[in-house]
Amino acid sequence: MKAQPPRSSVPSATDSPTPRFRRPDAPEWHWLENRDDPEVGAFLEEANAACARWFAPLDDLVERLYHGHLARRELAIHGLRTPLDHYTYWSETAADADYPVWWRHPNGKPDRAVRFLDLQARAEPHEFLELGDMALSPDERWLAWTEDTRGDETFELFLKALPDGEPVRLLEEIGPELSWAEDNATLLFTRYDATQRPESVWRLPLEMQPGGSPRAEAPSLVLREEDPEFWLGLGKTRSREWLVLESASKDTSECHLIPARAPATPPRCFRPRESGVELALDHRPGRFYVLHNRQATHFRLDTLEESRLAEAADAEAWQPLIDHREDDTLEGVDAFDWGLVVTERDHHEAQVRLRVLELDADHAIVRDERLPLPETPCSLALGDAPHFDTRRLRLREESFVLPVSWIEHDLDSGERTLLKQQPIHGDLLPEALACERLWALSHDGERIPVSVVMRADLAGHPLPTLLYGYGAYGEVLDPWFSVARLELLARGVAFAVAHVRGGGDRGEPWYLAGKLEHKENSFRDFLAARDALVDQGISDGERIAAYGASAGGLLVGASLNLAPEGFCAAVLDVPFVDVLRTMENPDLPLTTAEYTEWGNPDEPDARRRIRAYSPLDNLAAQPWPTVFLQGSWHDTRVPYWEPAKLYARLTEMGTARGPVLLRTDMAAGHGGASGRFKAWHDNARQDAFILWALGVEAHEA
Repeated sequence: MKAQPPRSSVPSATDSPTPRFRRPDAPEWHWLENRDDPEVGAFLEEANAACARWFAPLDDLVERLYHGHLARRELAIHGLRTPLDHYTYWSETAADADYPVWWRHPNGKPDRAVRFLDLQARAEPHEFLELGDMALSPDERWLAWTEDTRGDETFELFLKALPDGEPVRLLEEIGPELSWAEDNATLLFTRYDATQRPESVWRLPLEMQPGGSPRAEAPSLVLREEDPEFWLGLGKTRSREWLVLESASKDTSECHLIPARAPATPPRCFRPRESGVELALDHRPGRFYVLHNRQATHFRLDTLEESRLAEAADAEAWQPLIDHREDDTLEGVDAFDWGLVVTERDHHEAQVRLRVLELDADHAIVRDERLPLPETPCSLALGDAPHFDTRRLRLREESFVLPVSWIEHDLDSGERTLLKQQPIHGDLLPEALACERLWALSHDGERIPVSVVMRADLAGHPLPTLLYGYGAYGEVLDPWFSVARLELLARGVAFAVAHVRGGGDRGEPWYLAGKLEHKENSFRDFLAARDALVDQGISDGERIAAYGASAGGLLVGASLNLAPEGFCAAVLDVPFVDVLRTMENPDLPLTTAEYTEWGNPDEPDARRRIRAYSPLDNLAAQPWPTVFLQGSWHDTRVPYWEPAKLYARLTEMGTARGPVLLRTDMAAGHGGASGRFKAWHDNARQDAFILWALGVEAHEA
């Protein structure tokens, strides 16, 4: 297949602004960190202009990819209806809208539907809008929500009487999370410290004034976390009996409890934190469920009688329910009045499973079974289940070849009912795709799972390939269906995911084997995945592009420094590439909370390790592939200057085998554009670059 348009028709990046902005006394370009310097904005705008000029010959391809994507999906979306105690709720997104509108009707009376929150209308005055959290009061009379209109993940709190009260802005500069107490008059929220760490939980008493408008009293502090490596989160047990305030670092947590019907009660610490011990709670009347890794690396599940809450600090008072196992990690527990749904991950197959435990009045297990999987590998998760006594579970299933599906599973009959499935249109339907799991052998002999999807009719032929990687924080990359990805697959590109160590794909041991002193395993695993794709005849070794976002940008950037010849191109989206300098600055958002992930550079050994792999600290005059860097001006997680500095230094070095491009979104944050159409168009631009770099002929739908 030949490139379309031909590579020669696309200008090189020789008009980069780098030479004009170079400062001889600042060879590392750290001056780009000063966003108040007018030259910073000028540099980014000129880089954007150079990027736009480079893309000009590809503009037609970008538009075809974008409109092809639109033609494949159902643009008018009707969300799944969810009945609560009094009303049934759902969202609808119009075919030409970026944001949804929320509706409800009294249970059993669908003819009395009313609209109660129009996010499309709220977004119109803003370039950016992100909904942080949306919380209904237990009596369903009030709606509270948080929204960010800048992209910097700082939120405002709004409240309205349902269904048609006027929204009232109650607070600014808070965190996204909200939780109602069961008194219908108290709202809990979080606030940030100077580094944007959720460091405190506050209680906001509310009352309804004559005419239906809400009034808030002054908020009062509930809990403050002084340790800069910990952050606070909010939750409520499914039983609705307890509010749960979690204080957590990357490897340690403790929970504080407040009776949900008495929110003015001071929080009670369930058990004081113990370094390296993570703990999560759920509740059924009479008993707490304690998911933890104390003396159990892969986690175990214990219980505590509610009457013995005062003894919770003594782990000897806990009773075992699911012991620690070598082959599985316990990832979560959801309590119902009849028992538990436990989320587990198989270490050998890198597959998540849901396990149902029914319990009798004496708390004995009377049923223990795993719910069926639609296929393997796949994603499987428990969906909305607001009723504590429900025996009809909603499940969310998807894979590389299975569009997102919502299933109702009847615990009594075992019957599975398809409630909704994402519709797909066009010339490439899911049944024409093939997915497989292969295993790569890494540098130390470890087997690395690699998931691949391609057109079934092309299987068996070495294909141009996009290799995707993340591998940090224990996050998993279970297979997910993507409509946008179909544009690449239709044009003969294979899509692969490297499930490297540092992620959670094979459970807790997999995460621990790719962090701190073991971080280099992640990079070696990614390169091993690349080689396995070639060795097993799936990928064309001359045409493999890499993709990484955020900490995935670190993964890809470090891998390119190790083996730049292994890839013909790379996309680094809001990439975390200046690791050492960022971790040396505790005043930046999230830095102190990440010490347990990357290490504290004040410690010589940690500094040496980080310095050895940080992409910007290991650039050399090597033949990097052509690369497309993307950043966001309002990004507080990975500041815009990280991709900008990498761009400046790569273009200044001049040894890349192709163009080096930088595009900074001046109106977005870490997640990119908030409106779906702009986000899809950005994705089409990215895919056009990938197709050009892979030399793939344009495909006409």
